[in-house]
Amino acid sequence: MQRLADRQASSGEAGNSKVEGFESSIHKIKEQVLPRLLERVDPEAAATLNKDELAEEFRPIIGEVLAELKLTLNRREQFALEKVLVDELLGLGPLEELLADPNITDIMVNGPDQTYVERKGKLELAQIQFRDEEHLFQIAQRICNSVGRRVDQTTPLADARLKDGSRVNVIVPPLSLRGTAISIRKFSAKPITLDMMAGFGSMSPKMATALKIAGACRFNVVISGGTGSGKTTMLNALSKLIDPGERVLTIEDAAELRLQQPHWLPLETRPANLEGQGEISIRDLVKNALRMRPDRIILGEIRGSECFDMLAAMNTGHDGSMCTLHANSPREALARMENMVMMSDIKVPKEAISRQIADSVEMIIQVKRLRDGSRRVTNVTEVIGMEGPVIVTQELFKFEYLDESADGKIIGEYRSMGLRPYTLEKARTFGFDQAYLEACL
Repeated sequence: MQRLADRQASSGEAGNSKVEGFESSIHKIKEQVLPRLLERVDPEAAATLNKDELAEEFRPIIGEVLAELKLTLNRREQFALEKVLVDELLGLGPLEELLADPNITDIMVNGPDQTYVERKGKLELAQIQFRDEEHLFQIAQRICNSVGRRVDQTTPLADARLKDGSRVNVIVPPLSLRGTAISIRKFSAKPITLDMMAGFGSMSPKMATALKIAGACRFNVVISGGTGSGKTTMLNALSKLIDPGERVLTIEDAAELRLQQPHWLPLETRPANLEGQGEISIRDLVKNALRMRPDRIILGEIRGSECFDMLAAMNTGHDGSMCTLHANSPREALARMENMVMMSDIKVPKEAISRQIADSVEMIIQVKRLRDGSRRVTNVTEVIGMEGPVIVTQELFKFEYLDESADGKIIGEYRSMGLRPYTLEKARTFGFDQAYLEACL
């Protein structure tokens, strides 16, 4: 009860980002220097230089401006000021230092005065601030323009990506009442493998072996989970097991998959223009991909009618295709796939849809972000087939919650269900049947 009382008492505390100390003084100097610097610099010429070249060009000009303002800075302050000014003109302003921090996985800007970050699965307030709403809006436009998207009053929503592949969502007023909101899901610079996941405790070594075999033996895999649970990371890790000789096509709204294969072609959707024309949806890309002789088709996420085309692809010689979707359990993932096909304009009886799913999907991997911030594979489930109108599944592995430690860490164990896998025959054709059986039993 004390925990509940503490939470209730702390829920109304201030949530404004505070810039303090050294950063605060640099921030104030930057506000004075920037307007005078812009008077002396040609923005078009500056845009052609990289950050190091621009810092070199700026050094004498900054010295002149500081002399004019009668400001004396030490070496450390001068370097910090140079960096802040270069980030302002070429980069993403205050966001640059958060993007450079490898421990941050998510950045959430809620208007100019409040920014939260996620470190090790926990949210915390960041020590950055934007000058005003206009400053933040300019940075949002810079992100969108760099990938040919637009965000303004007429199109107040946008999905984009950064140069490193990080996913960005922007929503601006009048839809966002606190000012421009930017959500960035950072892309890990170091690719995460299944072995690394087993080392982190996200799965057991036996699970990692079974998933490696599923990737190598061209199982049709659906990765299911909530927002930020690690679906895309899992998809990237599984893709490392794809044979280098296979042609792989990836289809996404904002391209964020980073496959390590030599023969990989990423495709990205296109939103409609101001007249409402020219939209290319995921479904259009899936249909087109079938004419491009792919060995595997990988969908970043299925949300609607493209589910039917994806199932058709899995069932017509594109074994080893993979996709992700939002669901809380493997059983719910199957129900969601049925609903997505039924929501589209395809008039097919429910039983035929269920049969198509049962024939196409071979494995469902359920990933979850637990309340202590850890991401774990909670279920590995096989789809066996139909029994009457019901899709039959069997669980190969599951994560069982046991207890919680004093510091809030969740304790549990990965349990193998000891069942003979239904997909063993397919593994045999690739020569992995013995290893697969040993991993599952």
